[in-house]
Amino acid sequence: MKKITVAIDGFSSTGKSTLAKQLAQKLHYIYVDSGAMYRAITLYALQHKLIRDQILNTEALIDQLPSIEVTFQYNHSLKASEIYLNGMNVNTEIRAMDVSNQVSRVAAIPEVRQKLVGLQQQMGALKGIVMDGRDIGTVVFPDAELKLFMTASANTRAKRRYDELTDSGTEVTFDAVLENITSRDHLDSNRENSPLFKAKDAIEIDNSDLSLEQQFEKVLALVDTKLRLA
Repeated sequence: MKKITVAIDGFSSTGKSTLAKQLAQKLHYIYVDSGAMYRAITLYALQHKLIRDQILNTEALIDQLPSIEVTFQYNHSLKASEIYLNGMNVNTEIRAMDVSNQVSRVAAIPEVRQKLVGLQQQMGALKGIVMDGRDIGTVVFPDAELKLFMTASANTRAKRRYDELTDSGTEVTFDAVLENITSRDHLDSNRENSPLFKAKDAIEIDNSDLSLEQQFEKVLALVDTKLRLA
């Protein structure tokens, strides 16, 4: 059976990962959360005191990149892949607010992007992959058969993120989450290296008023069309 590459880009907290996981499970494709990879690098920087008083030691992080290993391992009980940083499962730790507040800065470093884009392209070399992030359809897989660009209002996205954090027991205010969302939007869209923007051939999906089921059915129909043309 022919397989395609599905590239999902978009702003933070637009449900990219949720949609990508749904598609991968339905299609029996490999799912890769590229954002988690950048979060893992950011977590490493925080753990090794490379970020102090909001100042990132970029040179030190670049020097240590060869010693940073980011991998995914499939968890059969969860039926999902989890991310590992130098052999340690950090699937929960990378979602903390201190990581969220720094990840856009770390992701803007060209050497970090070069390392992770190379890994991502290796993962998708044989197609049959669903990957989400900020530059998947523009940089990582510019020839992907299906490119999606996810968007939603900042307030909608902040509410989703706030609910996710509070449900997991994290104490945070809605205003802090909204500020993080808007700040990341600006940084992601205006960084010099691989800024976030919609690829010319990407299909934009505003899911502000879509249920998860409605969104999934809409995207699945797009996948079916692409598979028939593949």
